[in-house]
Amino acid sequence: MANFWDKITALFDAAAESTPQAPAVHELIERDTEEVADYERWKKTLARRRLFDWITDQYALFLTGRQSDQSVSFLDTTSSKGFVVHFHETQYRREEINHFFHYLKERVLALNYRTQISDRRVFSRQDWVETQERHYLKPRTRHQRQTAPLERGGLDQKFGNITVELELRDDLPWNLRLRATTYQDSLYGEPESFRALLMALSGTSD
Repeated sequence: MANFWDKITALFDAAAESTPQAPAVHELIERDTEEVADYERWKKTLARRRLFDWITDQYALFLTGRQSDQSVSFLDTTSSKGFVVHFHETQYRREEINHFFHYLKERVLALNYRTQISDRRVFSRQDWVETQERHYLKPRTRHQRQTAPLERGGLDQKFGNITVELELRDDLPWNLRLRATTYQDSLYGEPESFRALLMALSGTSD
Protein backbone atom coordinates (compact mmCIF):
# COMPACT_ATOMS: atom_id res chain seq x y z
CA MET A 1 0.00 0.00 0.00
CA ALA A 2 2.83 2.40 0.81
CA ASN A 3 4.31 1.78 -2.62
CA PHE A 4 0.96 2.69 -4.24
CA TRP A 5 0.73 6.02 -2.45
CA ASP A 6 4.35 6.75 -3.27
CA LYS A 7 3.48 6.43 -6.96
CA ILE A 8 0.42 8.70 -6.61
CA THR A 9 2.46 11.32 -4.74
CA ALA A 10 5.18 11.17 -7.39
CA LEU A 11 2.61 11.68 -10.15
CA PHE A 12 1.15 14.80 -8.49
CA ASP A 13 4.64 16.19 -7.89
CA ALA A 14 5.55 15.58 -11.53
CA ALA A 15 2.36 17.33 -12.74
CA ALA A 16 3.02 20.36 -10.55
CA GLU A 17 6.59 20.70 -11.81
CA SER A 18 5.93 19.81 -15.45
CA THR A 19 6.36 22.12 -18.44
CA PRO A 20 5.59 21.87 -22.18
CA GLN A 21 9.19 20.78 -22.68
CA ALA A 22 9.08 18.28 -19.80
CA PRO A 23 5.47 17.06 -19.53
CA ALA A 24 4.23 14.89 -16.68
CA VAL A 25 2.62 12.59 -19.26
CA HIS A 26 3.82 11.97 -22.81
CA GLU A 27 2.19 9.01 -24.53
CA LEU A 28 0.81 7.79 -27.83
CA ILE A 29 -2.90 8.29 -28.47
CA GLU A 30 -4.93 5.11 -28.35
CA ARG A 31 -8.71 4.62 -28.58
CA ASP A 32 -10.68 1.71 -27.14
CA THR A 33 -13.26 -0.25 -29.13
CA GLU A 34 -16.21 1.60 -27.60
CA GLU A 35 -14.81 4.99 -28.59
CA VAL A 36 -14.07 3.79 -32.12
CA ALA A 37 -17.62 2.42 -32.48
CA ASP A 38 -19.09 5.72 -31.26
CA TYR A 39 -16.83 7.56 -33.70
CA GLU A 40 -18.11 5.48 -36.62
CA ARG A 41 -21.69 6.35 -35.65
CA TRP A 42 -20.82 10.05 -35.35
CA LYS A 43 -19.40 10.11 -38.90
CA LYS A 44 -22.88 9.35 -40.22
CA THR A 45 -24.54 12.27 -38.40
CA LEU A 46 -25.27 15.78 -39.61
CA ALA A 47 -23.02 17.21 -36.87
CA ARG A 48 -19.92 16.34 -38.88
CA ARG A 49 -21.26 18.10 -41.98
CA ARG A 50 -22.40 21.17 -40.05
CA LEU A 51 -18.94 21.67 -38.55
CA PHE A 52 -17.22 21.59 -41.94
CA ASP A 53 -19.87 23.78 -43.57
CA TRP A 54 -19.46 26.36 -40.83
CA ILE A 55 -15.63 26.40 -41.09
CA THR A 56 -15.61 26.65 -44.90
CA ASP A 57 -18.26 29.40 -44.83
CA GLN A 58 -16.26 31.37 -42.27
CA TYR A 59 -13.08 30.95 -44.32
CA ALA A 60 -14.82 32.33 -47.39
CA LEU A 61 -15.90 35.35 -45.33
CA PHE A 62 -12.36 35.68 -43.89
CA LEU A 63 -10.93 35.94 -47.41
CA THR A 64 -13.27 38.85 -48.14
CA GLY A 65 -12.63 40.54 -44.80
CA ARG A 66 -16.22 40.05 -43.64
CA GLN A 67 -15.85 37.26 -41.07
CA SER A 68 -17.86 37.94 -37.91
CA ASP A 69 -17.93 34.67 -35.92
CA GLN A 70 -15.42 34.92 -33.06
CA SER A 71 -15.44 31.15 -32.42
CA VAL A 72 -13.00 30.50 -35.25
CA SER A 73 -9.76 32.19 -36.35
CA PHE A 74 -7.60 31.70 -39.42
CA LEU A 75 -3.84 31.67 -39.96
CA ASP A 76 -2.65 32.99 -43.31
CA THR A 77 1.10 33.47 -43.82
CA THR A 78 3.45 32.59 -46.66
CA SER A 79 4.48 29.25 -45.16
CA SER A 80 1.60 28.37 -42.80
CA LYS A 81 -2.16 28.40 -43.19
CA GLY A 82 -4.81 26.96 -40.92
CA PHE A 83 -7.69 27.50 -38.55
CA VAL A 84 -8.38 27.47 -34.82
CA VAL A 85 -11.82 26.57 -33.50
CA HIS A 86 -12.34 28.06 -30.03
CA PHE A 87 -14.51 25.25 -28.75
CA HIS A 88 -14.76 26.76 -25.28
CA GLU A 89 -16.97 29.40 -26.90
CA THR A 90 -19.30 26.85 -28.52
CA GLN A 91 -21.92 24.35 -27.36
CA TYR A 92 -20.25 21.25 -28.83
CA ARG A 93 -19.89 18.27 -26.53
CA ARG A 94 -16.51 16.79 -25.56
CA GLU A 95 -17.27 13.58 -27.47
CA GLU A 96 -18.11 15.46 -30.68
CA ILE A 97 -14.90 17.48 -30.45
CA ASN A 98 -12.81 14.35 -29.94
CA HIS A 99 -14.44 12.72 -32.94
CA PHE A 100 -13.82 15.80 -35.09
CA PHE A 101 -10.16 15.77 -34.03
CA HIS A 102 -9.73 12.17 -35.17
CA TYR A 103 -11.83 12.69 -38.29
CA LEU A 104 -9.51 15.44 -39.50
CA LYS A 105 -6.65 12.95 -39.27
CA GLU A 106 -8.63 10.33 -41.17
CA ARG A 107 -9.45 12.79 -43.96
CA VAL A 108 -5.81 13.91 -44.27
CA LEU A 109 -4.67 10.29 -44.51
CA ALA A 110 -7.10 9.84 -47.40
CA LEU A 111 -5.13 12.53 -49.30
CA ASN A 112 -2.10 10.21 -49.56
CA TYR A 113 -0.54 11.34 -46.29
CA ARG A 114 1.09 9.26 -43.56
CA THR A 115 1.05 9.66 -39.79
CA GLN A 116 4.37 10.87 -38.40
CA ILE A 117 3.14 10.80 -34.81
CA SER A 118 -0.08 10.89 -32.75
CA ASP A 119 0.68 11.75 -29.16
CA ARG A 120 -0.63 13.30 -25.96
CA ARG A 121 1.21 15.56 -23.51
CA VAL A 122 -0.03 16.70 -20.09
CA PHE A 123 1.70 19.49 -18.20
CA SER A 124 1.05 22.32 -15.76
CA ARG A 125 0.29 25.92 -16.65
CA GLN A 126 0.05 28.68 -14.07
CA ASP A 127 -3.74 28.42 -13.67
CA TRP A 128 -4.68 25.05 -15.19
CA VAL A 129 -3.46 21.63 -16.25
CA GLU A 130 -3.09 21.53 -20.02
CA THR A 131 -3.46 18.50 -22.26
CA GLN A 132 -2.30 18.68 -25.86
CA GLU A 133 -3.30 15.92 -28.24
CA ARG A 134 -1.63 16.01 -31.64
CA HIS A 135 -1.73 14.31 -35.01
CA TYR A 136 1.28 15.22 -37.17
CA LEU A 137 1.03 14.08 -40.79
CA LYS A 138 3.35 14.32 -43.78
CA PRO A 139 2.70 13.86 -47.51
CA ARG A 140 3.93 10.70 -49.20
CA THR A 141 6.33 12.61 -51.43
CA ARG A 142 7.57 10.68 -54.43
CA HIS A 143 11.28 11.12 -55.17
CA GLN A 144 12.07 10.80 -58.85
CA ARG A 145 15.45 9.59 -60.03
CA GLN A 146 17.15 12.21 -62.14
CA THR A 147 20.75 12.66 -63.23
CA ALA A 148 20.43 16.45 -63.29
CA PRO A 149 19.53 18.55 -60.23
CA LEU A 150 15.80 18.79 -59.60
CA GLU A 151 14.13 21.99 -60.75
CA ARG A 152 11.39 23.61 -58.65
CA GLY A 153 8.36 21.42 -58.98
CA GLY A 154 10.25 18.14 -59.04
CA LEU A 155 8.75 17.02 -55.72
CA ASP A 156 5.04 17.19 -54.93
CA GLN A 157 4.45 18.59 -51.45
CA LYS A 158 0.64 18.54 -51.73
CA PHE A 159 -0.54 20.84 -48.89
CA GLY A 160 2.70 20.60 -46.89
CA ASN A 161 3.01 19.06 -43.42
CA ILE A 162 -0.28 19.08 -41.51
CA THR A 163 -0.69 19.29 -37.74
CA VAL A 164 -4.03 18.76 -35.99
CA GLU A 165 -3.92 19.67 -32.30
CA LEU A 166 -6.59 19.58 -29.60
CA GLU A 167 -5.95 21.66 -26.48
CA LEU A 168 -7.75 20.92 -23.21
CA ARG A 169 -7.62 22.92 -20.01
CA ASP A 170 -8.40 21.01 -16.82
CA ASP A 171 -9.68 18.26 -19.13
CA LEU A 172 -12.18 20.57 -20.90
CA PRO A 173 -11.83 21.22 -24.67
CA TRP A 174 -10.46 24.69 -25.36
CA ASN A 175 -9.07 25.02 -28.89
CA LEU A 176 -8.66 22.77 -31.90
CA ARG A 177 -6.05 23.80 -34.45
CA LEU A 178 -5.26 22.61 -37.94
CA ARG A 179 -2.12 24.02 -39.57
CA ALA A 180 -0.61 23.26 -42.97
CA THR A 181 3.07 24.24 -43.19
CA THR A 182 4.57 24.23 -46.66
CA TYR A 183 8.13 23.66 -47.83
CA GLN A 184 9.98 26.71 -49.14
CA ASP A 185 12.86 24.59 -50.50
CA SER A 186 13.33 24.92 -54.27
CA LEU A 187 13.20 21.13 -54.63
CA TYR A 188 9.46 21.25 -53.97
CA GLY A 189 6.72 22.44 -56.27
CA GLU A 190 4.10 25.00 -55.33
CA PRO A 191 1.64 23.70 -52.69
CA GLU A 192 -2.04 23.32 -53.37
CA SER A 193 -4.24 26.05 -51.90
CA PHE A 194 -5.63 25.97 -48.38
CA ARG A 195 -9.12 26.35 -49.79
CA ALA A 196 -8.54 23.15 -51.79
CA LEU A 197 -7.44 21.44 -48.56
CA LEU A 198 -10.64 22.52 -46.78
CA MET A 199 -12.72 21.26 -49.68
CA ALA A 200 -10.88 17.92 -49.67
CA LEU A 201 -11.24 17.52 -45.92
CA SER A 202 -14.95 18.25 -46.00
CA GLY A 203 -15.51 15.82 -48.85
CA THR A 204 -16.80 18.52 -51.20
CA SER A 205 -14.27 17.49 -53.83
CA ASP A 206 -15.14 13.76 -53.52
